[in-house]
Amino acid sequence: MGIYDEWLKMAYTKDGGTDKQLWSKYLPLEQNVYEGLLSTKTNSVEGTVAELAERFNMPVEYVCGLIDGVNDCLNEQIELKALKEDSLITISFEFERLYQKMVDYKAEHLYNLPQWDNVIDAAVRRDLYYEQKASGTIVKEAQPGRNDPCLCNSGKKYKKCCGV
Repeated sequence: MGIYDEWLKMAYTKDGGTDKQLWSKYLPLEQNVYEGLLSTKTNSVEGTVAELAERFNMPVEYVCGLIDGVNDCLNEQIELKALKEDSLITISFEFERLYQKMVDYKAEHLYNLPQWDNVIDAAVRRDLYYEQKASGTIVKEAQPGRNDPCLCNSGKKYKKCCGV
């Protein structure tokens, strides 16, 4: 069983729920990682999984969880199933995409970190926030009422033309 499989086994229960004890330990460590990256404006980290675990002061399985959370916004995605402790990886991202991913996950504890002030202007963050929130909004096209003019411009009422 690989490190990523161990992470999944630790973080999620067999019925699809989550292990609250694990998440209560993981989330503060994750926050510390992002606080460090943002305060130093570091958007690329390289090393083996074991080296990153030591650098971030977390178990190797948590490093897999960290990568899993942001993998689809990385400049180059990492094959999680193939990770071993000695796997050399590069975690490289754009701050704007990372911010939007945190908004998408509703991770207020991460996208409200004060360290973002040093990386992305508050006005830009606000725009990114609303752009991300709008991306998940489904807008249905208005349907004509029965007595409205038909959309095909026939001059007839919708109910007598295309609304049949």
